[in-house]
Amino acid sequence: MVTPEEQRQIQERMTQVGILNMGAYMRKMALNGYVLQVDLSPVRELVSLQRRCANNLNQAALHVNTYGGLYPNELQAL
Repeated sequence: MVTPEEQRQIQERMTQVGILNMGAYMRKMALNGYVLQVDLSPVRELVSLQRRCANNLNQAALHVNTYGGLYPNELQAL
């Protein structure tokens, strides 16, 4: 049970650290007393680039397995 002011402060702190789930926030705070905020935006960018490369590789593998090879201009397009 919390007062409306305490509820507002809890919501504000949750917003600051980017946690949307109240239960997860309360468990983390009860067990550790602090929450680390980690900026993963560079990692997300790398994962996105890796997915694109994997998609291109899969397209090339599908083409090779279906038609028996790739022409140089097709490979460059990928």
